[in-house]
Amino acid sequence: MHKPALLCLALGAWTGSACAETVYVTDSLRLGLHAAADTSDRPFDNLVSGTAVEVTERNSNYAHVRLADGREGWVKATYLVAEKPAAARVLDLEAEIGGFEHAAAAAKTAQAAAEHELAGLRSELQATTGSAESIQETIERLQRENVAHAERLEGYRHALPLAWVIPAVVVALVGGFLLGLWWLDAWIRRRHGGFRVY
Repeated sequence: MHKPALLCLALGAWTGSACAETVYVTDSLRLGLHAAADTSDRPFDNLVSGTAVEVTERNSNYAHVRLADGREGWVKATYLVAEKPAAARVLDLEAEIGGFEHAAAAAKTAQAAAEHELAGLRSELQATTGSAESIQETIERLQRENVAHAERLEGYRHALPLAWVIPAVVVALVGGFLLGLWWLDAWIRRRHGGFRVY
């Protein structure tokens, strides 16, 4: 006998929760939440305008509601509206705008950081290009000096004994090449803080 009664109660409770609708406390109001179905007792809480509640039961004058924290009670049904009040919508919009402003500020910060990094990369690229051009100019100058030495030695070839000229040319070329490499290495180290960069 108890089983059918319990089944009916459970079915009724499930049906009531399945049919619950979400409504809002209307504008400019503190609505008392009562334990008594006719709200004749002292309210145990006051609901401010815009509070969302679920209506689990309703008659012509009163509504049984459930709050977001799970508490339940009775309120006067005439002060419940289906649409969120204007004041609550304004607060929601202000919060949304605040989120957009925060996202925009974060995007501006990220853009500034990216532009700063790009400027650094451009400066580094210009410095590297300048170093490469300077090295190329040095190599071309050394090549011109070697050609000039070779031309001068060619002019002295008939004036000096051949046995002196060949060793002198070899020594001059090797010495000039080694001196040029040493000078180029020292110049690169001085320009790049003691590191060899080729």
